Amino acid sequence: MTTLAHTPATLTRDALTVLQPGFTGTTAPDWLLRRLGEGLASVGLFGRNITSPEQLAALTAQLRSERDDVLVAIDEEGGDVTRLEVRGGSSFPGNLALGAVDDPELTRAVARELGRRLAACGVTLNWAPSADVNSNPDNPVIGVRSFGADPRLVARHTTAWIEGLQSAGVAACTKHFPGHGDTAVDSHHALPRIDAGLDTLAERELVPFRAAVAAGTKAVMSAHILLPALDAEHPATLSPAALHGLLRGPVADGGLGFDGLIVTDGMEMRAISAAYGIERGSVLAIAAGADAICVGGGLADEDTVLRLRDALVAAVREGRLPEARLAEAAARVRALGEWTRRHGGPGAAEGIAPAPEVGLSAARRALRVTPGGAGYAPLTRPAHVAALTPMANIAVGDETPWGVAAELTRMLPGTTTAAYGRQDAETGGVPALLENLLDQAADRTIVAVVRDVHRHPWMAGTLDALLTARPDTVVVEMGVPQAPPGGGLHIATYGAARVCGRAAADIITGGAAGV
Repeated sequence: MTTLAHTPATLTRDALTVLQPGFTGTTAPDWLLRRLGEGLASVGLFGRNITSPEQLAALTAQLRSERDDVLVAIDEEGGDVTRLEVRGGSSFPGNLALGAVDDPELTRAVARELGRRLAACGVTLNWAPSADVNSNPDNPVIGVRSFGADPRLVARHTTAWIEGLQSAGVAACTKHFPGHGDTAVDSHHALPRIDAGLDTLAERELVPFRAAVAAGTKAVMSAHILLPALDAEHPATLSPAALHGLLRGPVADGGLGFDGLIVTDGMEMRAISAAYGIERGSVLAIAAGADAICVGGGLADEDTVLRLRDALVAAVREGRLPEARLAEAAARVRALGEWTRRHGGPGAAEGIAPAPEVGLSAARRALRVTPGGAGYAPLTRPAHVAALTPMANIAVGDETPWGVAAELTRMLPGTTTAAYGRQDAETGGVPALLENLLDQAADRTIVAVVRDVHRHPWMAGTLDALLTARPDTVVVEMGVPQAPPGGGLHIATYGAARVCGRAAADIITGGAAGV
């Protein structure tokens, strides 16, 4: 793409166009509507902006009334990472559950129904799916957000998810390029480093992204990760080698040949902001080949938008950012906005038959149930739910409930619940935690709910002690099921979405899915 020299007004408009900011509140503030009139072309929505489908539809209509091709973006993976249902839990299992079933048609149907609901609310761009290969089971930020550890499995489900979502007129943004699965650090907190060679990268991380490009994903999100084999200095979001060379590069030369929109992960994440600052980081990202700057998960005000706009304008004027590169990026944003204007929005949802039960059906199919040696009789009396609770990662957030307590309380009135965390285990020791747990449970059957027990020594120690004291304990693993199953009954749900809890509760009580 080429452009004529900028006028000051055109330069300012292009700088606004490449931003994808957030805001606070459940209606659009005046400043946001004003900036849409001045060239801002995208808005990012988060859980704080959503109270109901009706409210969300009214909000997006307000945005479209100012600009009919506005990209209304959201981080809605389904499963653990949900914004549509941030306070109640998702109606859809996440990627790992879908990968465990390994039925691409089911994955396509789930994504199509999710897309239908997003489109009906006026959302046009989804920062999903995660195409990361979860090759490191100790990964603190991906885990159940990945379809699995096999690149080919991840590729076929990434393809199905993209096709299902985009069939509803919602643009997919496949993430986190070139792959966040082999990291031991959460990029919300620091810069992860992957020391894999280029051959490993090609055979593992890039396989799902090549499939995503072939499937026609409209956008790709870059990761804030350092891969020295690709670029020893810059994280992928700021790396010309990663974005221009690898993602955009010709297939014949080993590139992916992608010509759609490249979106950055959140620029306020410390992997970028701590080392570069968001202004310099945003300039470097656009210069490296990114087209849209995602910011607003934590920074959600007009001042942030103006700071980034002015930083981009100044970089062009000072020769640090080619004006043609900024114009090219803005043109890609507008092109995707035009696609969503023609193919997306509430009208796109009207021609799709609702499938309200597909999420629960998928969650039930994903369960892996291991009975204990003494056999298991479904519960008919109130239980005590002991939630061994790790700290939530920032992508998931701590607003979204998880577990089986709500469903078991509904099915078995009188069920009690308590949460136990690392601090409990470290303050008084596991024996004191266990004594407290057993006192609270009294004579009730204990249902221990864990999440990635293999990653948390305090959790593993507590669970081992509990199973020694009460071997009939039911164990529900709602994370990556790496630890050996144990207990009177062990249920692996492959995710902590609300429907995963419902499916597990059905098993525990001998309900819809049986034992």
